[in-house]
Amino acid sequence: MKIHVRLFAMYREIVGNGQMELCIPDGSTALELLAILQKTYSGIPNKNSVLIAINSEYMDPNTSLNNNDEVAFIPPVSGGS
Repeated sequence: MKIHVRLFAMYREIVGNGQMELCIPDGSTALELLAILQKTYSGIPNKNSVLIAINSEYMDPNTSLNNNDEVAFIPPVSGGS
C-alpha cells in the first residue's frame, strides 16, 4: 500500500526531505513504518521520542495504516517559559 509520509524538524533534516511516498506491506502499523525509516536513514530516533499523526490526528504507534494514509513524524517540542 502507498503511504504519504511527512517529516518535521530533525526527521526532515536526517532524511533531507519533508515529504515522501513509500510503499509498505498491507496491514503495517505506524511503528513498523518508523522501523522502515530507521533502517533506511541512520540517526532517526526511536519511538519514545516521536509524536505520530495519522491523517492529522495524533495516534498510537501501533495503529494499523490504510492505503493513502498520511503519516507525520513530529519530534517532541520543548522550551518556553
